[in-house]
Formats: sequence, structure tokens, C-alpha cells
Amino acid sequence: MSESAYRPLSNDDAIAIARDITDLFDSNDNLLCEEIGDGNLNFVFRVYSVPEQGVPTKSIIIKQALPYAKVVGESWPLSLDRARIEHEALTIQGRLVPDLVPQVYAYHKDMAYTIMEDLSDHTIMRKGLIEGNQYAAFADHISRFLANTLFYTSDLGMNQQDKKRQVERFINPDLCKITEDLIFDDPYTVSDNNNINPAIMDEHEKLCQDASLHIEVMLLRDKFLTQSQALLHGDLHTGSIFVTEASTKVIDPEFAYYGPMGFDIGAVFANLLLNAASHEHWTKDHSKRDAKRDYLIQTIKEIWNLFHDRFLQLWHSNGVDRLSFNPAYQEIYMKRVLQDAAGYAGCKVIRRVVGLSHVADIDTIADAAAKERAERLALAIGTAMVKGNREIQHIDELIDICQSAFKGVHTS
Repeated sequence: MSESAYRPLSNDDAIAIARDITDLFDSNDNLLCEEIGDGNLNFVFRVYSVPEQGVPTKSIIIKQALPYAKVVGESWPLSLDRARIEHEALTIQGRLVPDLVPQVYAYHKDMAYTIMEDLSDHTIMRKGLIEGNQYAAFADHISRFLANTLFYTSDLGMNQQDKKRQVERFINPDLCKITEDLIFDDPYTVSDNNNINPAIMDEHEKLCQDASLHIEVMLLRDKFLTQSQALLHGDLHTGSIFVTEASTKVIDPEFAYYGPMGFDIGAVFANLLLNAASHEHWTKDHSKRDAKRDYLIQTIKEIWNLFHDRFLQLWHSNGVDRLSFNPAYQEIYMKRVLQDAAGYAGCKVIRRVVGLSHVADIDTIADAAAKERAERLALAIGTAMVKGNREIQHIDELIDICQSAFKGVHTS
């Protein structure tokens, strides 16, 4: 496709673009296209060949940024520069953990699209968890993704001057503004952006009136605004993770920016906890429900322990800051990351219940009573995580907060 001013792609455009990927498609391939984007911001096209006898389907994904939030419309304008940011983040992640992100084939700056590997042979993790599936390799994979991407983009693992230049490339004001408002502000006030089940309006009133909770949220917000610790994915939820029994692929880093490491880690924790709360409906049997929740909570513990050990191993073997090797400093550093992860996990849980954008784990529950119980349970967990984050000294204390919240809320 020739250079041109920006315009939204059509299915026919996507097919024409795909034909230029000559190392994947042949000129005589019969190509079809479908727009499969179910997110809030972008078009996502899947272009695939019609299989002939003995020839498997070949396919790619073309993701195009829109100049506004798709979930709202043109009244919410957004910069197309987020497509560049996503492409550069995928490139960095592909260098650091090539097996854990999709392969990128091409990027078009003016049209704000990226062409990448199709992961249709994987399952969106959120969908798999709702169905009750367990993924034995996930903790190992996601902890390695977190350790490598966070360490090697921090002042601990890269030249500090190069890092400052990289921070400049990942200033992402439009998408950071979404995070700042939807996670750290709207849930704690009366806002048109909120989307609250009328059955739990009393819970939202508590969130609005809880001054001690607001202090902790503001401290976490302050770090989000000011701490350029490492290059974050920025939106690391289970809808942005594709899985099989043996593979994990992290997608959609368009929210990437330099911020506190605990934000990415906490996002993973939060989505596991939201799924745990949702089994108030999805798993009817009490003992099976408890087993699923125990699996999810223990996965959080495993992720942290693997991340902690891997991060320190990278620090010891590839650290660039001489004074940072002090063991007492390293202990303080890692404890702060854990505390941040707990706090941000709590904020993420809360916003997914009362904020603008929910999660399918809970939002698709048809039984009104079960949905209400799941939402109240999630809010109890989220509030406890936020309010207790600065007191946590060890991962077991974070796990205790989660388990106590589950035990403390009446379930059917």
C-alpha cells in the first residue's frame, strides 16, 4: 500500500496489505478478512487464506489505532502515536523474551498499524480461566516476561543515560491519562465514567467516603505519575495474554510507558483475583470452587517467588550500577516492588467492578445474585489490598490478605 494520509482501514485494505507479506502469502492465495477487535480502542483485522487440500490456513493480524477511543467514539480523541509506542514496545519485548510475544512483521507509521503473528491457535487467558482451565506453565512464563522486561529497561539493567533517552520515546500522555482517571480517580467519586451495578451502590458510597483508602490510592497514584522505574506493558490483564498448555504470549502493549514495576505485576495479580471472585457463579460446587480459588491464589505466590528470584539473578549477573549490589538495598528494593504490586492489584480490582471497563469474568454473570456476591467479594479483596499494601513484608502476607477476604465474605 502506498504512503497516504491516515484513514481507517477496510477489510479490502487489510487484504491488500497482507498480500505484501510475500514471505507468508503467495500471490495466488485466496484471502479473506474479518474485523475481530473486541477491545476499547482499535481495529483488529485477521486476514487468512482459504485452505486448499493439503495446504494449511495461513494468517496474520493487522492492528490499527483509531484517532479516538472506539468504546466511546470521536468525542474521546486519542493520539495515533500510541501505535508507534506499541510497535516499539513489542520490538523491545521481542528482543528480551522472543518466545513470549507475537512476531512482528511490519509497521506503518502514517496509517498507524502493525502487522503481527496470528495467535488463533492460542486461547485468550480470560476466557480459559472463566471456563475453569488451569495453565501449569503460566507462572513460569509470566514471571520470566516480567523479570526480563522490567530489569533490562530499568536503571539496574541498562545504561542510565540510554534509559533516559528511552523514557523520552515512551511518553504516552493520552493513554496514561486514561489510567490516571479510570484507575486512580473515578472509582472514588461520582463520575459519568463509572459503570456500577445498582445492587452495589452502597459499596461505591463506602469507596467514596473512605479517607484512609483515598490516602493509599493517592500514594500509589503519585508513584504512577512520577516514578520512571522501568518500561511497563501498562495494561497487563488476562485479556492481553494468550495461552496454551505449553505457550504464553503477551500482546497489546499500547499503554507502554515508564512507571513503577509493581503496576505490571499487580495487574496480573488483580486479574487472577477477579477470576477467583467470579467463580461465585462459574463453579457451583463449593469444594471445586475453593480448589479453583486456591489454585489462583497459589499462582500469584508462584509468580512472585519466581519473579523475585529471576530478577535478583539478573541483577547479580547483569547489573550495571555498582552500589546497587548491596544486599540490604536489594532487599528494600524488592520489598517495595511487592508492596506496590499489592496496592496496584487492589486498585485494578476496584476499577474493574465500579469503573468504566469491567471484566467478562464477572460482567457476563447472568445470575443477578451471584454477580452481586462476586462484585462485593472482589471489592473486599481490592480494598484490603490497597489499604494493606505498605505493611506487607513478604508474599505470604499478601496471600493472607486474599485468603482472609475470601473467607470473610458470605458466599452461597
